[in-house]
Amino acid sequence: MFATEIRQLNDAELVTKFLDLKEELFNLRFQNATGSLEKHNLIPQLKKDIARVETVLTERNITATNNGASTEEEN
Repeated sequence: MFATEIRQLNDAELVTKFLDLKEELFNLRFQNATGSLEKHNLIPQLKKDIARVETVLTERNITATNNGASTEEEN
């Protein structure tokens, strides 16, 4: 998943995507522990996708906080 695709999602979709990715990572780790995981390269790739989603969520929170602070300063 590319960052441009992630940025097009709204906040609710991002949170849902984040939770889905975390659940999928858990399942892959479980498969890895039991020895049934065939594509080991999926775990690092999934971790990067989770980090991308977290980054976009953090950017939006910072932007919202800064916009709220600037609005209070204007009043």
